[in-house]
Amino acid sequence: MQVMDAAKKIMRQSGNMHQWGEGYPSEAVIMSDIEKDGGFVIEDGGNVVGYFAFLPSPEPTYQKIHDGNWLDDGKPYHVIHRIASLPDAHGIFSSIMNFCFARESNIRIDTHRDNTIMQHNIEKHGFAYCGIIYLASGDERLAYQKLRQTL
Repeated sequence: MQVMDAAKKIMRQSGNMHQWGEGYPSEAVIMSDIEKDGGFVIEDGGNVVGYFAFLPSPEPTYQKIHDGNWLDDGKPYHVIHRIASLPDAHGIFSSIMNFCFARESNIRIDTHRDNTIMQHNIEKHGFAYCGIIYLASGDERLAYQKLRQTL
């Protein structure tokens, strides 16, 4: 949970005061990712420096998108959730993208409106903004999708 705590601290320092409130993500959420074979750690020199979830569709909160559309609604996809890293770990997002796109060509991701660091990384890696989704709690998230071109 050290990586999650570090990620929350980075969020707060960058002005993202509301994403990942107290107790989220919990150990139970992380264990659920792992039990679904979708929880992954990133190591550097044998030390855990990052975490992310990479899970197959359907993602319940993606069933309805507002003020936009998915690039290919109705087709299977994978979703990336809970990206977290230590503050001195670099290249984590790129490593995650390389891992995920080596396994799936249709990927969706979402983030909080205040998470400008994540928005920058998502857009830098070629994801298209698709609209707004709402979590079960009612919280808004900006939703993105990228389709890897196959030859």
